[in-house]
Amino acid sequence: MFQKFKNWFWLEKFWLPPTIKWSDLEDHDGLVFVKASHLYMTIPYALLLMIVRYFFEKFVATPLANAFGIRKAVHKIKPNAILENFFKHSTSQPSHNDVYGLAKKCNLTERQVERWFRSRRNQDRPCRMKKFQESCWRFTFYLMITVAGVVFLYDKPWAYDLWEVWRDYPKQPLLPSQYWYYILEMSFYWSLLFSLGSDIKRKDFLAHVIHHLAAISLMSFSWCANYIRSGTLVMLVHDVSDIWLESAKMFSYAGWKQTCNALFLIFSIVFFISRFIIFPFWILYCTLILPLHYLEPFFSYIFLNLQLMILQGLHLYWGYFIMKMLNRCIFMKSIQDVRSDNEEEEEEEEEEEENEEDTNSKGREYLKNGLGTNSHLIPNGQHTR
Repeated sequence: MFQKFKNWFWLEKFWLPPTIKWSDLEDHDGLVFVKASHLYMTIPYALLLMIVRYFFEKFVATPLANAFGIRKAVHKIKPNAILENFFKHSTSQPSHNDVYGLAKKCNLTERQVERWFRSRRNQDRPCRMKKFQESCWRFTFYLMITVAGVVFLYDKPWAYDLWEVWRDYPKQPLLPSQYWYYILEMSFYWSLLFSLGSDIKRKDFLAHVIHHLAAISLMSFSWCANYIRSGTLVMLVHDVSDIWLESAKMFSYAGWKQTCNALFLIFSIVFFISRFIIFPFWILYCTLILPLHYLEPFFSYIFLNLQLMILQGLHLYWGYFIMKMLNRCIFMKSIQDVRSDNEEEEEEEEEEEENEEDTNSKGREYLKNGLGTNSHLIPNGQHTR
């Protein structure tokens, strides 16, 4: 049964142009061609990247975060069995009636109950340190893989002449640089997919899952069908903008707002040029229109472009969020990731309330002790000079 499915799955009509057989892509005369078995290595490499990431975040990202003044937040709250039980078994966002009832049970004010729940929610939320570590790791990888991509492609004719992408297709031998570029990129996306459970969850979590799966599927399919030349161009176009996004996030978490804004503006420009100009009018033109001058439409040609269309749809989705953030940057002079929850706003509100309460308690103590050391009361309507 399995053998029948395997034979059906690898039928030439699904993967190759008409008249081309798998035997035509066998290694010969020192030329190496792509093989599906090459992709098995992406899984162990992904696990290796996760190990590298752990040590990178511990010994590189964390000291760098400390140098920027980022510390791991510690939210201290007073233990309260009643509130803790309600938080775990009912809801973390109590209604006004719930707050009123809990305040009566615990002999607390409603404001104290609200602050307790806010502090308790913040305990379960990722701190700036973790966010910085994630962005620092991604920035480092995107920077390295983009530099590697430029080095691999700068002397390749298909990087400048799109007709060269399809010359001699599919009988195009695999270059060592193409092998490592693909394997590392795919391994990285596998590692991101494996770490989704432990990474920070945002509002576009589902879009990230779809994106990672689509990226892995697209790279795997393009590898097996030997769309390597167009695949390397797609990867470079995507990686070049992600560098600026992750660097902007790093400076945002560090509190360098002006630097963050400048980097985000650069990212936006690069993103819209690469994803809305270069990708549709250069990459899609290369994969959708140019092959028809050489070949009749066949299954893998249709499936490849269908996946690229889905990818372009995700570009539109993220472009919408970027426009919202640009609006904040231009008109509100600040950038906040609109995909995030409001935990940072709640943390700041909590800190303000704590400072206000400390000030009020000091004021009460000040009045209790007779207005300080002078103990001179000021009659109503009179002011010191």
